[in-house]
Amino acid sequence: MRWEAVPAPGPVVPVTGQAALARLIEDGVTWGDSSVWLPRLPSGSVSLFFTSPPYADARAYSRIHPDRYVEWFLPFARAMYAATCESGSLVLNIKNRVAKSGSLKGQRHPYVYQLVIALQNMGWWWLETYIWAKPNAVPGRFGPRTKDAYEYVYHFARGPKPYFDLDAVRVPYKTSTTEIDRRRLDANGRRNTAAGFGRDRTTTYCHGGADPGNVVSVPQTYNQHYGVAHTAAMPEGLAAFFISATCPPGGIVIDPFAGSGTTVVVARRSGRRAGGLELHRSFAAEAQRRLATDQADDIPGSLVNAS
Repeated sequence: MRWEAVPAPGPVVPVTGQAALARLIEDGVTWGDSSVWLPRLPSGSVSLFFTSPPYADARAYSRIHPDRYVEWFLPFARAMYAATCESGSLVLNIKNRVAKSGSLKGQRHPYVYQLVIALQNMGWWWLETYIWAKPNAVPGRFGPRTKDAYEYVYHFARGPKPYFDLDAVRVPYKTSTTEIDRRRLDANGRRNTAAGFGRDRTTTYCHGGADPGNVVSVPQTYNQHYGVAHTAAMPEGLAAFFISATCPPGGIVIDPFAGSGTTVVVARRSGRRAGGLELHRSFAAEAQRRLATDQADDIPGSLVNAS
């Protein structure tokens, strides 16, 4: 398939990979085309690519037909794979769509699943599928179905031994401190069911918090009151969860579709080095303003245990 050739927006990409990476981290969010910048990044230099790319046929500023979505995304994925370190990850927030035309009109289009398989075939390790549950999802007209109240977040790794810090994303125990202390004194804490399953309750509460599971509940962000409203802003809580879990302190986080800059703001705030790319100049300028004020969105997000 032939794509229309258009001049790449933004500043000229530095000649060397190290200079390009340094420019992204210095700028925070750079106005530029990821298809041009990503291939320049040094091999194995990035700890985490965390991003929410344009969804298929969803936004006025980026119309990508779902039938062509995989073909469109794979060049970005190849460049990110080359730039990711051996313990690094790609975390991808994306959702499927109801097809607006074609033979699948009115049905859910499978482009998200097709993309996941294509990334796995490329060499990315598909580690986990997370569900981002949105308790404040906006009702809409979706035909014979309920409102969209969740999105997918896929965790891919560059290799078999990725960095992952479960302790960084644990949530408070639901059991009271009194009950936790009582169970720790139980000399025979093993509890088995009739089916033969069980656990040792004396060690259940020794981690400082509960495993949150792969369903994370974070309120959706609505930031229309800003001067340049981004219609697909990511909440801080979602970015914080995955950055904390999949990128070591001091590591490098890059968002190739930076949008309003939430990824970069949250990553820098948590002690990571971060930069992003944004194709649309107005969004890049707004993201840089938010970086200057350490402001990622209008409603600070928080993670809760959805179980």
